[in-house]
Formats: sequence, C-alpha cells, structure tokens
Amino acid sequence: MGKRKSLRERGKIKHSEYFKSLNEGDIVSVVREDALQPRFPKRLQGRTGVVEGKRGRSLMVKIKDIDKVKRYIIEPIHLKKIKSSK
Repeated sequence: MGKRKSLRERGKIKHSEYFKSLNEGDIVSVVREDALQPRFPKRLQGRTGVVEGKRGRSLMVKIKDIDKVKRYIIEPIHLKKIKSSK
C-alpha cells in the first residue's frame, strides 16, 4: 500500500468511520487510514484479529504473532470488520 490515497478516496473522512460500532468477538482487519497518523506499528497493516473490548474510544484487538497472542489498542477508523462464516 502506497503512501497516497487514490484520487477518489481523498478528502474528508466520513463520520460513520469514526463512530462505527464493533462488538466483542468481531473479526477485524487492520487497514491503516492514510489521512490520519496511525498509533500502531507498521507491521500490523493487513493483519486480522479479534476485538476483545474497549479502552476509551479505541478498541483492544487480539492479534496472533507467530506463537504469541498480542493485544493492541487501535482506533476504530483503522479497523475493517470481516464477515465471519458462522
């Protein structure tokens, strides 16, 4: 993923992206919003995890990194919900 957005994606960020509702147990993918400063490591881009809970306006996401399970606090604008097969 490059450092620039495509021409159609530029401009204001939708308010619905800031206030999207994600519940505990939802499977999410980490997709960095280029218009904002991300507050998580670059290596998380594209990884998937499970939402564990909330910390203020951010979400606690559990991501498996090789053998260990790690927890990151990420704002919901950088998360994209994945539909599960259940």
